[in-house]
Amino acid sequence: MKIHLKQIPSEGLHLEGEEDCLIEGLESQGVRCAGPMKYSIDVGVAEGALWANGILDQPVELTCVGCLEKFVHQIKVPAFALHTELRGPETVDLSPFMREDILLNLPAHPRCDREEGRVCKAPTPQKRDTAQQERAEKLEHDWAELDKLKLRR
Repeated sequence: MKIHLKQIPSEGLHLEGEEDCLIEGLESQGVRCAGPMKYSIDVGVAEGALWANGILDQPVELTCVGCLEKFVHQIKVPAFALHTELRGPETVDLSPFMREDILLNLPAHPRCDREEGRVCKAPTPQKRDTAQQERAEKLEHDWAELDKLKLRR
């Protein structure tokens, strides 16, 4: 997203719209864009620097670490903020700054059941079946019997 500095009035400018995906090329890490990035930002120029702040929203398709199913997650950057010095060009590209904030808000271990009321199909400790619990109890019992042994040294 390029901004022409001469088009920004002294009181600043409000911009809203959509941009193509800024995080392409992450398919090998299990991240794929699921739509355009939406933005609502205010920009301005003051004392030889460009400032911008606002909201970014990027839908992405991720793979759940629990059940390995794909799901769509909304990456929301509620407080995008930028302050950068101007170094001569008439345009400034905000894309690298936006991309960085979106990447920083990617979940490290995405789970499909974190939001929107979805239930993950992966087993959790609460979903253990009784056979697994019985095996664990038997293992504890076996160790208790070994502890009763009196060995001579």
